[in-house]
Amino acid sequence: MTDSAQIIRDANGNPAFAVLPIAEYERLLEAADEATATRAFDVYKATQPETFPDEVAERLLGGEHPVKVFRDHRGMTQAQLAEATGLKQAYVSQIEAGTRGGSVDVLKRIADALRVELDDLT
Repeated sequence: MTDSAQIIRDANGNPAFAVLPIAEYERLLEAADEATATRAFDVYKATQPETFPDEVAERLLGGEHPVKVFRDHRGMTQAQLAEATGLKQAYVSQIEAGTRGGSVDVLKRIADALRVELDDLT
């Protein structure tokens, strides 16, 4: 700030108001607006849901098992997914084939390993 602000004090001598040049006031408003916009953008980036390529949507709509689709999308093998979830590879294979269902606990572990919501697998 190039110009000094005038400080107005209350009856006890404590600073109560600051009078500053209009250019400085406008600069502070702009800085505050930028800071607010930056915070809003950071919150959006941190909370925005992940988007998936069209191929993932097409495979899901085509009836492929979501565990297989998301596992492939993440570049994982069944063995890697099994290791990440503490399951047997054969169990993962059966879930993907639809010959065996998974409990909520199992599906939650798979969802966590694939970094998707539980609802995405059901």
